[in-house]
Amino acid sequence: MPETTLTKTRIRAGVWEGVLTGPAALPVLDVMHLEKAIDGVKVVAIPDRPNDFAVQVAIPVDALSEGVQTFLIRNRSTGETLAHFTIITGVAMEDDLRAEIDLLRAELDMLKRAFRRHCLESAM
Repeated sequence: MPETTLTKTRIRAGVWEGVLTGPAALPVLDVMHLEKAIDGVKVVAIPDRPNDFAVQVAIPVDALSEGVQTFLIRNRSTGETLAHFTIITGVAMEDDLRAEIDLLRAELDMLKRAFRRHCLESAM
């Protein structure tokens, strides 16, 4: 039995997209958010690519709220978690490393401008 893998290709217009490789028959997938299944999951065979399926998950608007939201994609028949995706919305969390790096970059840019201005003024 070939290994089943689900690879994300993109998120566009509120739809998560990926390619499922491995199963011989059309699988049934569940997408879970906060331990509840969400609607809007499509799985279709990719023409001329045996054992490959296009997967689309419509991200429900009511699932988007401030903070981190994680969605699990599972094979209904085996219960195996094939993939997950996370969406971060709202105000950047203070503990978020990306927010800290962005803040450090902004401060570094400000210091560089002030230092250059100081060097120009001192040279005159």
